[in-house]
Amino acid sequence: MDVEIRPGTGAGPFRFGMPVQEALTAAREWGRFRTAAADEDPGQIVLTHDDSRMDLVLGFGGGALSAVELIRFRKEDADVRVLLDGLDVFRTPSEDLLDELTGRGHTIEENDLGFDALPELRVILANQSSYEYPADEEGDPLYYDYVLVEGPLAGRRPAR
Repeated sequence: MDVEIRPGTGAGPFRFGMPVQEALTAAREWGRFRTAAADEDPGQIVLTHDDSRMDLVLGFGGGALSAVELIRFRKEDADVRVLLDGLDVFRTPSEDLLDELTGRGHTIEENDLGFDALPELRVILANQSSYEYPADEEGDPLYYDYVLVEGPLAGRRPAR
């Protein structure tokens, strides 16, 4: 299964601006994830891919999709790819991924907290997790385990 991140547009079958019910319909039609939504008008919907133990969280503001979070699969042999600009975000070592993205003209804002931002794409990459993911000799994570993709209106109140 491939989940393509499309900055400014969405991820997988989910498009920024789509209403909650449309997102739920898209999730059911995609059929790859189990859906958990607590309210009729939720602030977020959690989708879980049982085979890989990967989560996808849809965030809503004003009833419209405004952000997508992808949390790395917990089964290393999972047949899942999360792609950004054709690169496998969760399987490309994080340092190599940053080099590739920079080489393609993207600006990276790094910090010491494990969060790296691509501001023009409104994407944040992180390797902060309590799960046991592959690590290097010093115990640092090899791969990112979290991606936040923000829509064009994320964090802003829509005009009335």
